[in-house]
Amino acid sequence: MSVPYKIEVSEELLLGSSSGEQPRASARIPIIARPFVSDRAKKTLDIIERFVEEECIPADTLYAQQIGGGSVEERFSARPPILDDLKKRATELGLWNMFLPKNHFTQGAGFSNLEYGLMAEYLGKSHIASEATNCAAPDTGNMEVFAKYGTQEQKDMWLKPLLAGEMRSAFLMTEPDVASSDATNIELRIERQGDEYVLNGSKWWSSGAGDPRCKIYIVMGKSDPNNSSLYKQQSVIFVPADTPGITIKRMLSVFGFDDAPHGHGHLIFENVRVPASNMCLGEGRGFEVIQGRLGPGRIHHAMRSIGAAEKALEYFLARMNDPRKKPFGKQLFEHGIMLERVAHSRIEIDSCRLTVLNAALMIDSKDAKFALKEIAEAKVLIPDMLLKVLDRAIQAYGGAGVCQDTPLANMWAHGRTMRIVDGPDEVHLVQLGRNENKRGKWLLEKIEWQKKKSEEMARSYGFEKKDVLELNRQHSKAKL
Repeated sequence: MSVPYKIEVSEELLLGSSSGEQPRASARIPIIARPFVSDRAKKTLDIIERFVEEECIPADTLYAQQIGGGSVEERFSARPPILDDLKKRATELGLWNMFLPKNHFTQGAGFSNLEYGLMAEYLGKSHIASEATNCAAPDTGNMEVFAKYGTQEQKDMWLKPLLAGEMRSAFLMTEPDVASSDATNIELRIERQGDEYVLNGSKWWSSGAGDPRCKIYIVMGKSDPNNSSLYKQQSVIFVPADTPGITIKRMLSVFGFDDAPHGHGHLIFENVRVPASNMCLGEGRGFEVIQGRLGPGRIHHAMRSIGAAEKALEYFLARMNDPRKKPFGKQLFEHGIMLERVAHSRIEIDSCRLTVLNAALMIDSKDAKFALKEIAEAKVLIPDMLLKVLDRAIQAYGGAGVCQDTPLANMWAHGRTMRIVDGPDEVHLVQLGRNENKRGKWLLEKIEWQKKKSEEMARSYGFEKKDVLELNRQHSKAKL
């Protein structure tokens, strides 16, 4: 693969040549976040922008072509050469494992959650940029699990090759026969038999399971169904993908897209035996593990979604300024309603970016548990914003917006899943509302106290409480 550029600190961004050219990425960091971004992170951000814009986005269509249109088996066995070339290029540029925050892990590239949030925005503009830099889900969250909870033996066996990009992984939690949005419903059984655990059950929406490079599953199941605590019945265990008894029954489509070769699998476990040493953290600690994993994962999705929204707006603006397209004798930017939609999109993207960066900064200040409210706010708000911006762009393109001629339809399909993955909107909204309502009784007492205080202040100045618009006008008195 060619190496078309080498960025120096003083080099100006070459993308674009019109009066609408943007300054480089580091100059566009929101001013409120700049004090928390190192010079090294700023330089890396500029490199990522060029890598994504000049190499990854142009490679997206080639990646799809190299997967091909063959059989299901062929598509889910494909290994597009362009991806390996981009990985090599990313390592040359120092763009590798940026997601592991420096204040929590030693295995990453040494950036904070906030700094990675700015970088992930650009990765979210390309289908393959995250994987090219070894920052793709579900591997990011899975690597955090190994780094945070794994034994040294488990880290040596699975974390090291994941960090090196030598294999991939999957996280198996959701099940087809229960309401998995409530994880206490999980039914896959994990039973201890001697020095082994035996697993029986099924999982679906196991992202990444279709890829032959996926070598390890992180599986949540029920190990102690009779425990009096609903939150201590579950455990998380590491299961090698080639363990006898596992069947990848089928792959699941996302609004018709199969996402090969990564994909989302429906898996069956029949008497699957794994060593007892594969247990993560200990029996009954499954909720502890998944909460530690899903918090950062939710913020990663939100970070990338900001980039996807920016890309949708770029497509929207390009369509508005295409001189070949003139409905009713005018270009789209000459129609006021389109400018209004652009303005709303700009406001919403910028507002959501601050929400994500605030959540990232809260995690940096302590940990994900400390930032539960901010993570939930971002998890709900950002996908909703992304879908709105995408819908406006699709509407501007008309038929081209819903077919393969633009990436917008595929982006919308994946954006819509963000309202479900890692906990549906409803779960986060109920929890946010419940926590917010805890202030209700105190607020009622405060407001009543303020009313009484107002009356006392009025009397101290010789006034009685009276409505400022009190009129008491009568045209005539009623006869007795």
